[in-house]
Amino acid sequence: MSEKQHMRFMREAIELSHRNIRDGKGGPFGTVVVRDNVVIARGTNLVTSTNDPTAHAEIVAIREACHTLGTFRLDDCIIYTSCEPCPMCLGAIYWARPKAIYYANTRDDAASAGFDDRFLYEELPRPLADRRIPMIQLMRDEALTAFRAWEKLETKVRY
Repeated sequence: MSEKQHMRFMREAIELSHRNIRDGKGGPFGTVVVRDNVVIARGTNLVTSTNDPTAHAEIVAIREACHTLGTFRLDDCIIYTSCEPCPMCLGAIYWARPKAIYYANTRDDAASAGFDDRFLYEELPRPLADRRIPMIQLMRDEALTAFRAWEKLETKVRY
């Protein structure tokens, strides 16, 4: 794909971020998922309009792309997003396995605009006992039985 094509798709993601502000649906974030030079999914930040803290533009676009393609993997796709993905979105992107991610604004740009996710980057490497939200393990032995059943399942779909 040419640089001109990459810029066209990034412009669309950026325009989605502007449109989302004008439409009052959420924050200034937009994402497009492209396969074979065709946009197959679009997403904008819908956190406040849907009361869903996971409704970031990347997540919304990934969900739409997977639904459109009928698969949970986006191997042949490229994601264009108006801002560097937060840790949650980056995790979802890695699980979706696209070929590449193109982004415009940085996490520092987002922080300057009031969208600071620095605390998440700081929380991840901390020991569980030292995190802001307590993480308490409970009933591991009982829960492990589901993993043992999964390991034996011959019809499982690996991801």
